[in-house]
Amino acid sequence: MTLPPVIFGTLIKRYKRFLADVELEDGNVITAHCPNTGRMTTCAEPGWRVALSDSANPKRKYRFTWELVHNGDCWICVNTGRANQIAFEAVSNNLIPGLSGYAEVLREQTFGNSRFDLLLKNGDDLCYVEVKNVTLLAYDGCYAFPDAVTERGTKHLNELIKVVKAGHRAAMLYVIPRSDGSGFRSAHEIDPQYADALEAATASGVEVHAWLAEVTPKEIYLSEPVV
Repeated sequence: MTLPPVIFGTLIKRYKRFLADVELEDGNVITAHCPNTGRMTTCAEPGWRVALSDSANPKRKYRFTWELVHNGDCWICVNTGRANQIAFEAVSNNLIPGLSGYAEVLREQTFGNSRFDLLLKNGDDLCYVEVKNVTLLAYDGCYAFPDAVTERGTKHLNELIKVVKAGHRAAMLYVIPRSDGSGFRSAHEIDPQYADALEAATASGVEVHAWLAEVTPKEIYLSEPVV
């Protein structure tokens, strides 16, 4: 996907989960919206370069949105909403072999008590897909999810097990918008309940797809699977 035009600055601090103070290249300091509910461990260090999109909306309280951060090695997308967008784009264009060949790709569809990011359809042949944005680089150099305890994420896994039991396909798609690690795993040291739920889900037939995303200040797209 093509990103909106961005401006650059230096991160001063991220606080109250949804706010970040940034010094722009012209020296002005602004407060930007931070569209990420996680801890943002390994992707929110003061002094790192950031890229912000501009809503150009004078009525919006925080005009700028924090999109990317550069840690000295690579760009990292911290806007979690972008993962859903690039996943939809990739699946719609049959770019993920394990999730290709469907006539319809629908967004935000409900099954049971959960709403899933994607529903792939060929008539009565259904595949529910939940998308997660992975920004954590764990101590062992692996990409890991989650970076904070997520009861909602565990609920999604349990609902995906029900999808499989109902006779449909179910899949987790982990989008990894950074390139300085290797391998993917659950962050059991952060949320053991989620790790157990993921293990139970895979044992029940829920598929797991983890893909690297190429990130630049101009575009983000899925590039290759993580093995």
